[in-house]
Formats: sequence, structure tokens, C-alpha cells
Amino acid sequence: MAQRPLEPRQHRNTSITGRRWSNESEDRRVVISTGAKVDGARGVFSVDSTDPGAAPRGLDTFRRGWETQIGDDVFQLPAFSPDTIGDFRVKGQVAKVQGAAIADLHAATATRTAEVPGGDQDLVAMYVVQRGAWTLGGPPDYGDQTVSAGQFLIRHLGRLTAFETSAHLTAKFFVLPPGELKPLLGNRVITGSAVSAEIRLLTALTDMIHITVADLGPAGVEAAHSTLIELAKAVMKGRFDDVEPRLAPALTRAAKDLADRRLADPELSPAMLARELNVSVRTLHRAFAAVGEQVATYIRHRRLQEARLALTAPSGRLSISELAAHWQFADGSHFTRAFKKHYGQAPTEYARSIEAASLSPNRHPPGHGPAESA
Repeated sequence: MAQRPLEPRQHRNTSITGRRWSNESEDRRVVISTGAKVDGARGVFSVDSTDPGAAPRGLDTFRRGWETQIGDDVFQLPAFSPDTIGDFRVKGQVAKVQGAAIADLHAATATRTAEVPGGDQDLVAMYVVQRGAWTLGGPPDYGDQTVSAGQFLIRHLGRLTAFETSAHLTAKFFVLPPGELKPLLGNRVITGSAVSAEIRLLTALTDMIHITVADLGPAGVEAAHSTLIELAKAVMKGRFDDVEPRLAPALTRAAKDLADRRLADPELSPAMLARELNVSVRTLHRAFAAVGEQVATYIRHRRLQEARLALTAPSGRLSISELAAHWQFADGSHFTRAFKKHYGQAPTEYARSIEAASLSPNRHPPGHGPAESA
């Protein structure tokens, strides 16, 4: 990409009530969902213009959602190239949390800004790319910077600059107020692995924010914003602040996500999770305790849940000893005792109850009803 002086822009606060609207006069397939704001503290919207027929109106709809729900004072969307305007196929969700904004983007088409000079702004931007590439225009003396799949980049923006993204991009984009972050950054551009412990914590938090932000009260919005800033600091410093209690939910969520992917791993333990997340075992235990859980208990219950699901398999059912070995129980007897304690039945009894229930559709076997939890 040729060097040029452009860049993404800033968002704004706009008070709204919960509503759903679509660009009906232009294309019914381009739909934006907006969430309720609390005291004008944030906006929420999602957009899906991945249907090729919706693409010609996709950018207009995305811009309208951004300007209405996020605002230009947080990040101003730039002008885009004619090719981008004509074929903008993006699916994503965006949330504003006080002066910050987070966007989860999945772009089927490439995007590129127009060749126009940028205006002044003052914000910290972070790009976390899981797939594809995001190329950012830099100052004249530094040239362009490309954030490839599996990488993140964070920098302070004083002026709008050019950018372009590849087709088939999956990325998270963060706009953060500069107050506490700019002194840590200075003129540096920080890059690193998108699977680092600190980035995993940050992305786990943003996933939680997208799910809960529309229902948060003012105190919850403040806590979410503060935690977002603290985790951004952790990314810049390359370490986690283990005395910051507001970070416990994000650390717990990241640990659970990692544990869920490694349930059959014999090495899975609180120590392994702590090592992978770059925190002490004590910090991990303290984070789980803050949300009323224990690390080892979570791992055991999730393994039991997966074993229970295996018992419901219509064919190819494993034996008790095979289930015990696969889900890392010491032996069949230990697995049976743990299963019976958690579900109220021995595994073989449970399997028989599943078979009986299949003959009586209105019955739910113990631990398998609508209200069942892990």
C-alpha cells in the first residue's frame, strides 16, 4: 500500500431508547439492531451486509449506525474509496462504553479509505487481527504498518491516516480515550501476538461487554470502561495487574475459555492455566473466588458434563473406563463416584435412564431436563 496521510476517525455519545430499525427504503436486507443506552453513556449496534444484494447500501447503513450510536467525537469514520462504497460486505457488532468503543468485525470484502488528508484527533487505537490483514498508514518518516493474522497493534493517533483491510478479515478494533494510555505509549507502536495472555484477557472482556452492555446500569458501564482501560494497560506493559479486582471477571472468563479447549489434556490444571495467562496461581484462584467459583471445581464439572453428553450418544458409546481415561479421571471407580455425586446417578444408571426416556418423550432423565446446568 502506498504511503498516504489518512486514518479512521472518532465516535460520539447519542442518547437513545432501545429500538430496531432497517434501511427499508433502500434495502431490507441491511439491518441494524440498536441497544438501550444508560444515561447517554453508550450506544450499541450490529450490522450485516454480507448478502451481495445488500452490499451497495451496506456502508451507508454501517455509517448511519456508527454516527448515531457511537458518534464522531469518539472515532470519526473516514471517507472510503469508490470500490469500498460499492461493495461493502461486513458483519459485525459495535458497542460504546463511555469514551471507548469496541468493534467485532467480519469483512467478506476488502476495504480502503479515500485518498484525502486527515484531520486532527486524539485517541489510542488497537487492532487485533485473527484472519486477513489490516494495513495502517503511518507518519511520513515511518511508512505503512500491516497487522497480519495472529497479531495485534496499539498506537496513539494524533491525525487521521489511511488504512485498508484485506478481504475475509476477522478482527477486533478498539478506540480508547488517551488520558491514562497515552503517557504509557508515548510515540511507540506496540505489536505482538494476538494469543498473548493479556490479549486473551482483553478479548474475553470485550466478548462479555457485547453480551451484557445493553442491560448494564451506570455503575456497570463505569466498571466495564475501567476494566477495559486496565487491560489495555496490561497489554502495553506486557503483564497483568494481579491486585486489580475489577479484572477478575475477564481473567475468569479467559481461563474458562482456555480450559474448555483443553478439557481432555492431561496437563490441564490451575497451574497450567495460570502459566498460559501469565498470572500467578494465587491470582487465578483469587479471580475465581471473586465470582464465587473454584478453578479445579470448574474443570471437574466441565469434564463431567462432557462425559455425560458422551453417555447420551446414540451409537459408539465409550465404556466407563474409556470415559474416565479420556476425561482425565484416575480410574473408572473415581469417575463413577464423581459422576454420581454431581448428577445423582452412577454413569450406567444414567445411560439406562436416557434409553428409557427415549421411549417416553415427555420424561426428562435426571440432570437432563430444561433447567440442567453444568
